[in-house]
Amino acid sequence: MIDFTQFPSPCYIMEEEFLRKNLTLIKSVADRAEVEIILAFKSFALWKSFPIFREYIEHSTASSVYEARLALEEFGSKAHTYSPAYTEADFPEIMRCSSHITFNSLRQFQRFYPMVKAEGSGISCGLRINPEYSEIETELYNPCAPGTRFGVMAEQLPEELPEGIEGFHCHCHCESSSYALEHTLTHLEAKFSRWLPKLKWLNLGGGHLMTRKDYNVEHLIGLLQGLHRRYPNLCIILEPGSAFAWQTGVLTSEVVDIVENRGIRTAILNVSFTCHMPDCLEMPYQPAVRGAEMGAQGPYVYRLGGNSCLSGDYMGDWSFDHELKIGERIVFEDMIHYTTVKTNMFNGIHHPSIALWTKEGKAKVFRNFSYEDYRDRMS
Repeated sequence: MIDFTQFPSPCYIMEEEFLRKNLTLIKSVADRAEVEIILAFKSFALWKSFPIFREYIEHSTASSVYEARLALEEFGSKAHTYSPAYTEADFPEIMRCSSHITFNSLRQFQRFYPMVKAEGSGISCGLRINPEYSEIETELYNPCAPGTRFGVMAEQLPEELPEGIEGFHCHCHCESSSYALEHTLTHLEAKFSRWLPKLKWLNLGGGHLMTRKDYNVEHLIGLLQGLHRRYPNLCIILEPGSAFAWQTGVLTSEVVDIVENRGIRTAILNVSFTCHMPDCLEMPYQPAVRGAEMGAQGPYVYRLGGNSCLSGDYMGDWSFDHELKIGERIVFEDMIHYTTVKTNMFNGIHHPSIALWTKEGKAKVFRNFSYEDYRDRMS
């Protein structure tokens, strides 16, 4: 159990014990299925925890020049890089930091592959493909929605792939099950199987939430083993983000005021949904609050309000078993993935600290934020 008194408030706190549990499961899947599973920085990029990750995995995936640099300089290995669009200004640095580069279109490949070939760096290049199938219901997160800007459809590919294309990258999952992957593979193979025997690798992207309790890990392993049997030439790669940091930590906050308007009581916190938990407003993702139930059925009901000036910076209603008090701690569960990478300093709101609760039961604060961090971002 975390001793919250050892940490500043507010604070993101990751638990090393839970992180290692996830990493152990992921490594087991990779070993048994004979695939490579790599960390996607778009979900989690807390680089001071990378020494723990390197005990279990070897590589990471990047979607920008900064993420690619982080892979090389902090994770210690070159990135598997994909971006919707590369630029001449960034591409030399992308090449320096990448072992694999995936292009979003044939036009981008034709534009930049000559630079890769001339460099003679051994970078393996691929194309992002669109299987035109996804079970993601929220369009904001569906990369295969009609009119998507992501990937090449089968009908847009020539019968013979251009020289230099060694792999395909497909991403169409979001916190999805192994059965969604099974359906995806059916569509992917129906459309792209004639090219797969000629490739070296197939990257099945992210969204494989294999560390969720109800995920069928054995089914996933069977799917990947079957894919190997059908295409023994392919190195299979998965790059989940959330699966690594799923339920590994919390965002802790406290009540700073309680206000009431027309019968609605709001507990104003020292954190912000729009700044520190943006998916709660974008998706909307429903967080879990320790010691509370969502809904207005209990005796003590509150909205939970953020401390920015955005009118919609709140989540409600939450039912507690007692009256909340000023200074009381409010703990948001599962707040490590897609939080620290998406936080912002809108309104000059103070960033939560970032910390680790070690497996020995000690607090290790990675970072505290100050006015200078806000000022420097505005310069």
